Amino acid sequence: MEILAFGVQADETPLLAKAFRGHHEVRCLDVFLNADTAPIAAGHEAISTSVNCDLGPEVLDCLAAGGTRMIAQRSTGFNNIDLDVAERLGLTVARVKYYSPYSVAEFAWALAMAVNRRIVRASRRTRDFDFRLDGLMGRDMHGRTAGILGTGRIGEAFARIAHGFGMRLLGWDVAENPACLDLGMTYVPKERLLAESDLVSLHVPLVPETSRLIDGPALKAMRDDAVLINSSRGGLIDTAALVDELRAGRFTGIGLDVYEAEAGLFFLDKSLTPVEDDVLARLVTFPNVLVTSHQAYYTVDAVTEIIETTVRNVLDYTAGRRSENVLVPRS
Repeated sequence: MEILAFGVQADETPLLAKAFRGHHEVRCLDVFLNADTAPIAAGHEAISTSVNCDLGPEVLDCLAAGGTRMIAQRSTGFNNIDLDVAERLGLTVARVKYYSPYSVAEFAWALAMAVNRRIVRASRRTRDFDFRLDGLMGRDMHGRTAGILGTGRIGEAFARIAHGFGMRLLGWDVAENPACLDLGMTYVPKERLLAESDLVSLHVPLVPETSRLIDGPALKAMRDDAVLINSSRGGLIDTAALVDELRAGRFTGIGLDVYEAEAGLFFLDKSLTPVEDDVLARLVTFPNVLVTSHQAYYTVDAVTEIIETTVRNVLDYTAGRRSENVLVPRS
């Protein structure tokens, strides 16, 4: 059968074609799945989606009516999928439960170092042959405190890098990770972590309990000179509240690879269209803020693993097998 893959980046297309070769045909589309594009899937039993696709009730109804029976999401997150509606419609849904944690952890550290050492500002200056150091002073990470919210595979990888810098480690999670404890991490309440950390990095999934985890009061609890990094999900931060704190002159640096209203923006070229999102437009004007377009996972290692798992999910579906990646089983 032919698999229809939505939201495929140019670099991913040859990897998807190679991975499916000998199993199924795959047609890659650069458009994202939403109410307008869902009719394209008519006649395709299985489709593949990315995290910024819309799989709400209207889209799922359209997919089911068109004959789709299986959705293979190419991401760990699945907050864009209405699983209850998918189950009601008899749609099988699978995701990629694990992929290289190093891709995201290393990128989170790239953001942290870039904002701490003013790398972007320095690069822009030197392009204009301005070699002054004014305003570029950073801080050693050695001896300072890293607060890690979420200590699963990615949080653990981030903690190992922080440990290599010689940082004190604070953690917050629903369960303690023995590997992080071995690194010397101390688990504390969120409020204490925010108050004591020089660097705060988010590595938790977006679920109802973590939505706006970093809200106005949480931001006010942080140190004025803290660095905040989010390479997980945009909805973990109340961005409007963050802008208010930035306007008050707080924080050494903010590194965001995700944004709570990124759907319809990230992965697309919006350079020639007016910016309608006032919060994002304001956010990117601050000199101590660095925003990237959800690229932390985007290494050949991680993407290859994601695609290979996606292929296995489709093959499991056609063979009637169920794996740990299945969110809604075949009915």
